Amino acid sequence: MREREWLAEEFEQHRPRLRAVAYRMLGSLAESDDAVQEAWLRLNRSDASTVENLGGWLTTVVGRVALDMLRARAARREEYVGSWLPEPVVVTDDRPTPEQDVLLADSVGLALLVVLEELTPHERLAFVLHDMFAVPFDEIAQILCGTPAAARQLASRGRRRVRGVTPHTDVDLSGQRAVIDAFLSAARAGDFDALVAVLDPDVVFRVDAGPDSPRARPPIEGAREVAEAILTRGTRLAPYARPALVNGAAGIVVVPPSGRPLAVLAFAIVEGRVAALDLITNPEKVPD
Repeated sequence: MREREWLAEEFEQHRPRLRAVAYRMLGSLAESDDAVQEAWLRLNRSDASTVENLGGWLTTVVGRVALDMLRARAARREEYVGSWLPEPVVVTDDRPTPEQDVLLADSVGLALLVVLEELTPHERLAFVLHDMFAVPFDEIAQILCGTPAAARQLASRGRRRVRGVTPHTDVDLSGQRAVIDAFLSAARAGDFDALVAVLDPDVVFRVDAGPDSPRARPPIEGAREVAEAILTRGTRLAPYARPALVNGAAGIVVVPPSGRPLAVLAFAIVEGRVAALDLITNPEKVPD
């Protein structure tokens, strides 16, 4: 009994890091929890006394589980209508819980998670484990059933793809909020020109309404096109927008009079303009 209690205590020490690894791999809080729970079950079925580096062993297990989930997701994604967006980490009062705080540390913005979705499962695993969590290539190779050289190449390939399309977003939180305030002011007033002015000319607007929603649609690109879409469909929701932290950046939660959040809006702000806008209305991803 004491040995099991000790093992449980040790596992809890590693849980925050394991959840962070899984979230960056999967972009889903629910799936991340499933991956971490599976690591605990496998630990209980193993002889822990033979494990020299428990943290490394658990990270490897979570990596394998996440890789299997990514492969299964790739097969299901063909049936998904519109954009698939990661599940956001949302804080509405600027005071994250300890659990949220861990996920927000070295925050991975929604824009980066969207880019990671474009990588192959093997590229994503190699890039996330090595570049974000400093896992050695020989350990990554064991997960991928390959060589360290091959793992290094996968991470390098993922790194190039991420650097090529990830916007260098403004990091000042107060500056982000000023841009979002201008965005909301224009949306509430129905001011097309003011809305276009706060959008980057090449802005991308993605919507994740869920796999079966009639509101699902392909991404919209271009400031005038996005402004038109916002004013056509979103003006009625603008009065219910509340400031929030979305994956560590300034964002919005839409809370109607019913009191249950209806949508989350994440922004990528570059040089004082909105470069990407991600609207999540999928009820499975909008936090209560």
